[in-house]
Amino acid sequence: MSLDLDRIVAIDVHTHVQRSVTAPTGAGDDPELAAMAGYFRTKAATYTVDELAAYYRERDMAAVTFVVDVKDQPADPARPTNQEIAERARVNSDVIIPFASIDPARGADGVREAARLIDEHGVRGFKFHPSAQGFLPNDRLAYPLYEVIQAAGIPALFHTGQTGAGSGQRGGGGMRLAYSNPIYLDDVAVDFPDLPIILAHPSFPWQDEALAVALHKPLVYIDLSGWSPKYFPAILVQYANTLLRDKMLFGTDFPMLTPERWMGDLAKTSLRDEVKAGLFKHNAARLLGLS
Repeated sequence: MSLDLDRIVAIDVHTHVQRSVTAPTGAGDDPELAAMAGYFRTKAATYTVDELAAYYRERDMAAVTFVVDVKDQPADPARPTNQEIAERARVNSDVIIPFASIDPARGADGVREAARLIDEHGVRGFKFHPSAQGFLPNDRLAYPLYEVIQAAGIPALFHTGQTGAGSGQRGGGGMRLAYSNPIYLDDVAVDFPDLPIILAHPSFPWQDEALAVALHKPLVYIDLSGWSPKYFPAILVQYANTLLRDKMLFGTDFPMLTPERWMGDLAKTSLRDEVKAGLFKHNAARLLGLS
């Protein structure tokens, strides 16, 4: 199977899988997932890659998916690995696009693993979460990873702005929001000029910084996941309609937000109809080398 662009109506560039295909069904007693669900005012739910594929296949959509790797997080056999995601994505290649995640704190071992995942398993991009992984994106510690990703010609996707992870927990669950200020990615875009960079989410409270970086650096894009569009600031919608119309990407943060809710709420905004085809599919297809 291969992804048929003519068939699909949208590419969701930001979804999560939380459960291995070998793990039992259900969210279990994961307090972090429960806290995240509370932040989004939804039910805690976990998906395997196969279940995610079925969900998006029913909707004639494709999805980029990943986990977030945190070096010091206790091992959990119920969580899928980067390799499992890539392997199950190959089986579901009509709808699933696999990204990997490697904490820069893994050092040289992480760099070797990134190269292996690209060369042997065909991952199509990498996800970083600076607040969860505890690093500034322009920290030279991460640069060897960026070198491997840039050489492969695939995107690096970075969480930016406020995060639901740790929200309401003691000390915010240890999450330092400042690590996810998108201005630090301006340095990365300068030092790695051929690396496609995706700024994930409306970057509250640094929306202006995100727009400035995306406008100034030709390979910096913005995915609009993690927020209902009805809460988008006016300046974000303005740029999506005009100067950044070719660099805005549809994303949900599924399962915390569903495509139906996201698209329904987008219809209530002032985003122009002529912009939506690019937002939903064509911008991501170009970025991911699908067209």
